[in-house]
Amino acid sequence: MTTYRFTTLVDAPQALVFDVWTDLDRLAEWTGGVTKVTDVIGSPRQTGARYTVWFGRFASPTEVLEADPPRFIKARFGSRLLRGTNSAVFEVEGDGTRLVQEFEIEGIIPKIMARLFATGSYKGSFRGELEAFRRMAEHEASVAPPSGTGRS
Repeated sequence: MTTYRFTTLVDAPQALVFDVWTDLDRLAEWTGGVTKVTDVIGSPRQTGARYTVWFGRFASPTEVLEADPPRFIKARFGSRLLRGTNSAVFEVEGDGTRLVQEFEIEGIIPKIMARLFATGSYKGSFRGELEAFRRMAEHEASVAPPSGTGRS
């Protein structure tokens, strides 16, 4: 198994960051190549949820393995090209949220593909997608009305 870890500081409250992260309708806005999400069963914010993420004609069935909103989520994803688990930890830091994303990749071909996605910060790379997410969540925080949810 090969592991990749990426961290960013998001200038937005923890609950909002988690909510945007788990909003499947917005996944294509920050994840390169996503064309649609189908077959959603359950809430993507809860353990046991299932859905399929499409990258053109390639399907990646996904299952939420663990969820502790708004602090943590872990999912198994997979296709012939890229498969493994993806976890995200959302930690309150000052007025923002430290987001730590970790990929654990399985299989020879997926490891080669993951290495391509893990190198650099170009759009579509793991780091590039995380930075696109950060910008999107910060924008959302700047236009969202104050909520009563606060941070946990």
